[in-house]
Amino acid sequence: MPDLSDPIPISALQHWSYCPRQCALIHQEQVFAENVHTARGQAVHARVDTPGFVTQNGTRSVRALPLFCDRLGLAGKADVVEFLADGTPYPVEYKHGPRRQHAHDDIQLAAQALCLEEMTGKPVGHGAIYHASSHHRRDVAIGDELRRKVEQAVAAVRSMLEAGKMPSPVNDQRCHECSLLDLCQPAAIAAAGRLARLRQELFLSDECSS
Repeated sequence: MPDLSDPIPISALQHWSYCPRQCALIHQEQVFAENVHTARGQAVHARVDTPGFVTQNGTRSVRALPLFCDRLGLAGKADVVEFLADGTPYPVEYKHGPRRQHAHDDIQLAAQALCLEEMTGKPVGHGAIYHASSHHRRDVAIGDELRRKVEQAVAAVRSMLEAGKMPSPVNDQRCHECSLLDLCQPAAIAAAGRLARLRQELFLSDECSS
């Protein structure tokens, strides 16, 4: 079990947004497994996991920058933060795949922005997701709605960790790409649940007929 007094990892917000059970397995049970998708992600992050910086055209780019937000109880690391000439931070998160349909990656990026605002005292209105598969950088506006999603995700993850209960598996298309599929066993758990409900219905039916 994690120490509940520790800050929540920023990555946990992305995991929870994608699948609460995945988040619990990683951050509550502290288990992990590799597959082709995680391997590709690690290959992409190898470019930015070594701390360092470079200055070009008045912009200072810092790699592997540690982040924290005491207000939300968050901690983590930004792949790259570009500091403009006036000191305004612009976080850039590296992802190996294409843009996801939902806001999992955007929530992670917005959490980095909130950390940077507390750390620097400067507003962070934008950041970017760099999709390595397409070599495309997608600008993300860090607006009020996305900020609310970050705070909701923080509250949900903290509540889950405090409860210490494993969320039910989603058992949908998300599972096919998850490296924790064999550990999670969503199909088997779903089948067991259906069987339990069927038995309960038969038991109630027998009671009503007697």
